[in-house]
Amino acid sequence: MRTVQTVTSQAKVSESNRSRILHHLFRNGICSRAQISKALGLTPAAITKITARLLDAGIIEETGDIEGDKNRRSIGLRLDENLFHFIGVKFARSIVQIGVFNLAGLCLSLRDLPTVTNDTVPQTIQLVHTSVDALLGNDPRIIAVGMAVPGPYLRTVGRTVLVSSMRAWRTVNFLREFKSAFRVPVFIEQDARAGALANYLFDRSGSCSNLAYYLIGEGVGLGIIDSGTLINGTLGAATELGHISIDMHGRPCECGNVGCLERYCSAVVIHETIISRDLVPHAKELGHAEACNALFQLADAGDARARLLVEEVGQYAGFGCVTIINGYNPERIVIGDIVAQGGQRLLSAIREVVDEHVIPELRDSTTITLSALPSDAVICGAAAVAIIYFLDHPSMFFDVATASMSSNAPKR
Repeated sequence: MRTVQTVTSQAKVSESNRSRILHHLFRNGICSRAQISKALGLTPAAITKITARLLDAGIIEETGDIEGDKNRRSIGLRLDENLFHFIGVKFARSIVQIGVFNLAGLCLSLRDLPTVTNDTVPQTIQLVHTSVDALLGNDPRIIAVGMAVPGPYLRTVGRTVLVSSMRAWRTVNFLREFKSAFRVPVFIEQDARAGALANYLFDRSGSCSNLAYYLIGEGVGLGIIDSGTLINGTLGAATELGHISIDMHGRPCECGNVGCLERYCSAVVIHETIISRDLVPHAKELGHAEACNALFQLADAGDARARLLVEEVGQYAGFGCVTIINGYNPERIVIGDIVAQGGQRLLSAIREVVDEHVIPELRDSTTITLSALPSDAVICGAAAVAIIYFLDHPSMFFDVATASMSSNAPKR
């Protein structure tokens, strides 16, 4: 008689192999069973058995004849990028967005909820519930929801312990609110790590398994993928770059520290500076993103004071990159969110700081770019959080996928 431990071990191996096949099809497109067998080092018999289960669940499909090895005709297998859809929800300080994405990260719809204030957080949470329910009711292809929330996020507790300038978010337990709220599973991740996943999965400009996503928005965050694996930390609150001090005598921060990076280059601080320097008309009436975009437009139009502020922000952000390179040695740093709209002027200032303050061997091995994703990396990353669970744990979705396929089957 087989022991429970043996059965469990075999189940883990089977799930791992299913996941490896899905990841291979996700990265490479249509492949034959023989090509998958060769790439993954699994026997043809094992591939046949595993793919049969994935076909039965409706997770992959056959495409007909393709040209295989030695010009032999083979039957192709693929993950249809439009077969399943995923909801992504982005929670920032004043910004909440809800989008629907396909398996390739293409945004199919996007909605901005009303601007959030400390007083309206409960209403925003309720609106997220009703909005997601409505999307699920209208689209049976949706099989999971991913959410990206501000850090530091305690993943096992479900709570963000600090959201500067928006204390009401600290009262929300995202796990309690959403984990079992819908007919499909919900997965929650810190926002910058979600952005890192989005760039890792969907940016096909170059494969990179050592990646840093540097979020500079209403807050400042960092997501690190090291050798293809996210860095989380004991509580899920690792890589909190925004609360690393760059000036021991600097500006006080709500976290209790002084000189935190977030106090020098976030959209909130840029907005405050725009108002204090009277750079943008009626800036007090604008949201943080609107004020920053107005500043960047002025800088592009040649306004000297606007250009100076963008360069100042770039210098501060550059010291964030110095910390990222020295602390994590990534192959690539991708800068995204609101402040990344500062464009090449911002990027040039960042690179100047890195050139001056990082040793050449590390500097020359790191590429620093602005995000090239067609959608905001965090909202796209929220969907990516759900997609990576789908790819890593396909058996979790067997029943959901089958139900989705049944709903989409043509009526006889």
